[in-house]
Amino acid sequence: MVVVPKYGDYEEPQEIGEPRSYHVAGQDMEVKYYHAYIDGVDFVFIDNPVFHYVQSEIYGGDQTDIWKRMVLLCKAAVEVQWYVPCGGFCYGDGNLVFIANDWHTALLPVYLKAYYRDNGFMPYARSVLVIHNIAHQGRGPIDDFRYLDLPGHYMDQFKLYDPFGGDHLNIFAAGIRAADRLLTVSHGYAWELKTPDGGWGLHSIINENDWKFQGIVNGIDTADWNPRHDVHLQSDGYTNYSLETVQTGKAQCKEALQKELGLPVRGDVPVIAFIGRLDHQKGVDLIAEAMPWIAGQDVQLIMLGTGRQDLEDTLRRLESQHYDRVRGWVGFSVRLAHRMTAGADILLMPSRFEPCGLNQLYAMMYGTVPVVHAVGGLRDTVQHYNPYEEVGVGWTFEKAEANRMIDALGHCLNTYRNYWSSWEGIQRRGMMQDLSWDNAAKLYEEVLLAAKYQW
Repeated sequence: MVVVPKYGDYEEPQEIGEPRSYHVAGQDMEVKYYHAYIDGVDFVFIDNPVFHYVQSEIYGGDQTDIWKRMVLLCKAAVEVQWYVPCGGFCYGDGNLVFIANDWHTALLPVYLKAYYRDNGFMPYARSVLVIHNIAHQGRGPIDDFRYLDLPGHYMDQFKLYDPFGGDHLNIFAAGIRAADRLLTVSHGYAWELKTPDGGWGLHSIINENDWKFQGIVNGIDTADWNPRHDVHLQSDGYTNYSLETVQTGKAQCKEALQKELGLPVRGDVPVIAFIGRLDHQKGVDLIAEAMPWIAGQDVQLIMLGTGRQDLEDTLRRLESQHYDRVRGWVGFSVRLAHRMTAGADILLMPSRFEPCGLNQLYAMMYGTVPVVHAVGGLRDTVQHYNPYEEVGVGWTFEKAEANRMIDALGHCLNTYRNYWSSWEGIQRRGMMQDLSWDNAAKLYEEVLLAAKYQW
C-alpha cells in the first residue's frame, strides 16, 4: 500500500471508508480516504483542504501550514490499515512495516512509538525511515513542538543544537531516533551522512544509530526507461534500439536531436547532455565556469533544467554566446529528457552531492557514457574507466571543481575520438547492467524482515 496526500482531483481514486477526525495544531481536522488499485498496488489518498491547491508547491508555504500538512498526513497514515478496506478488507496491524520517506513523513515512526507501541498497541508493527536528501530536515523553532501533539517528554527527541542558531526543532532527528531501521539510497551516501561535511548537522545522531543504518542503491523503471520501446523515440526521426543496434540507433537519435534543437547535424561531433535541477547541488555553475574550454573542443552541449533564476539566466546566456553549439532549454520536458538521453554521447553530472542519482542510470541504459563527480550514488554506480584492463562504464572526478571536471571530460572525449573500440566497450558494459529495481527490492525485503524480528 502507498499512502499519499490528495493534492488534486485525480481520475482513478474513489472515496472509500468513513471520514475520520484528527487533532492537529489545536483543531480537529477531518480526512476522507480515496483508493485506487494500480498495477497490483493499493494507493490510498488522504484528503483534506490543507492539501488542496498546492500541487506545484507541495513543500512550500507558511511554516505552520507545512507542519499541519505533515502532521495530518502522518497521523492519518499510521491508522490507514485499520480504516481503509482495500479490496473489501482492511490490512490490519499483525504483520506491518511502515516505510517513511524523508523528513516530510519522519513523524510517522515517532507517532507509531508514542501513540501506539508505548501504550501496548501495534506491538508487531515496525517502521523504516529512508533518507533521500539530508539537506532538508524539517527544522523550526523549539516552540513549534506544540504543533506536533506529542507528550512533553518527547521534546528531547526533536531538540538539536545548531552552533549558529542554538537549539532548534528537527523532525528528521526525531524520526531517525524513533525508526526501527534507517536506510538511504546508496552506499556512498550512507558513508557521507556519517561525516560532518555530509551529515548536515545530523551526523552524530546517524552515527549513534549506525547499528540500524545501511545504504541500498535505487533502481530505475526499466519499462519507462528502455531504448527498446521508449515511446518518446517513436516519432520525429528518432528510433528505438537495443544493445545489438546501439550504434545505428544512437546515430539516428543524435541526428533527430540535432534537427529538433536546431543544431548543426554532424554525426562526428560528440554531444554532451546535462539534465537536472538548476541549483547549487547539481553543479551547473561548474559547466558555466568550464565553458571557455568546452567551446574550444568541437562539441555540442545541450542543457535541460529549471530552478534558480540566476542559473536559468546562465543557460540562456550560454546558448546566446555559443548558439552554433550550445542549447539551454529552461523548463522541463519528459519527452526531451528521454530524447537527450538517447541522442547524446555523454551525460555530464557534476553534482556537489548526489544521494543516488537516476540520470546516470538512465544514461547507461541507453548507451550514453556518464562523466560524474565521484560522490554519493554516483561513486557507487559509475565505475571509472580503466584503459589498461578495459573495465569501467564512464569517468569520475574526485572534487567538484571545474578543472577536475575538464580533466575527466577531456579523457572521455579523447577515447571517443581516438579509441572507438574502447568506447563501444564502455557503452556495452553500461547497457548490460541490471539497473532495475529487482536487486534493490531483495535488499529492501531483507531490511523489512530484520525490522520485523527486532525486539
